[in-house]
Amino acid sequence: MFSLEIVTLARLLVDEARERSLRIVTAESCTGGLVAGAICSVSGASDVFERGFVTYSNRAKQELLGVPGDLIADLGAVSEPVARMMAEGALENSNAHISVAITGVAGPGGGTPMKPVGTVHIATARSNHGLMHRHELFEEDTREGIQLAAVQAALQMLRDRMT
Repeated sequence: MFSLEIVTLARLLVDEARERSLRIVTAESCTGGLVAGAICSVSGASDVFERGFVTYSNRAKQELLGVPGDLIADLGAVSEPVARMMAEGALENSNAHISVAITGVAGPGGGTPMKPVGTVHIATARSNHGLMHRHELFEEDTREGIQLAAVQAALQMLRDRMT
């Protein structure tokens, strides 16, 4: 199901989170739960994976993660501020120590000149360590390719936040 790179990253992430006694939460839009799925594909993930939010709709982002509706209306769901708010909201609405949030345009439709297909915003938040953001323009040929590239980037960002 997942590439060897993704499985390896997920395994390393689970091991590192276990060593540091950190619990993880995900908040996903364009990846539809694939980050959570990659983490949970690792035996022993229950030691560190707290929960996952799949907030595909704007309303779900508002209701489950507390992203302000006016922020989404002003900047669009695919934006750095929304990704950051999703990451913060996931931490606030869980018992986790570290979060990752993804919002983007996986395609094949839905892109605009300002936000073409492949545009993805990933944010991580860690209790008492602030937020980090990454903007990507994945040039994969398919929706699945963009989603899996985003999953790989999110797992790597989580690993980077472990230290």
